[in-house]
Amino acid sequence: MLESMGLPLPAETLIISASVYCAATHRLDIRWVALAAVMGAVIGDNIGYMIGRRVGLPLLQKYGSRIKLTPQRLLLGRFLFRHHGSGIVFFGRFIALLRVFVALLAGANHMPWPRFMIFNALGGLCWAGGYATGAYYLGRKVTEVSGPASIGLGIAVAAGLVASAVFLRRNEQRLTAQALREAEAENAAGGTQAA
Repeated sequence: MLESMGLPLPAETLIISASVYCAATHRLDIRWVALAAVMGAVIGDNIGYMIGRRVGLPLLQKYGSRIKLTPQRLLLGRFLFRHHGSGIVFFGRFIALLRVFVALLAGANHMPWPRFMIFNALGGLCWAGGYATGAYYLGRKVTEVSGPASIGLGIAVAAGLVASAVFLRRNEQRLTAQALREAEAENAAGGTQAA
């Protein structure tokens, strides 16, 4: 729960350790461990979303320039969450660094809460539930597989992050222009309705 709220803590390690402990000792019931992991992930993300919704955007507007978050990039972030937020929230759960910040960013970028909640719950169920039950049923085999699998997964995640960064860098101007056109159209529509 704390990791999903935005604190960089080792949630995966905790879930896997508790599940392997269940398999090795049978002192804990894996169903309760998996339920606790899923509930913690979903509740933590909702708290992170609320924090991001209330204070995230003003903080990013005030201090974002220190980390190269210009007003155009903030607008681009809102555009991306509006059009691809479901995938970002769901798949972000499986990427350690993104998992810490995805709920805060979704809130700060004003992703609609019902859509956030659906994909947050699905991501939490697949991620926490999958890790818990997978680690439990693999038991001691996890330690044998985890080294090579972690390296392979780390390489895949790094390649995905590099590809995403390259895509955004190459398409930032086009996507920002599209986001600006969309924002202007919304403002014009809002002005027309107000008149």
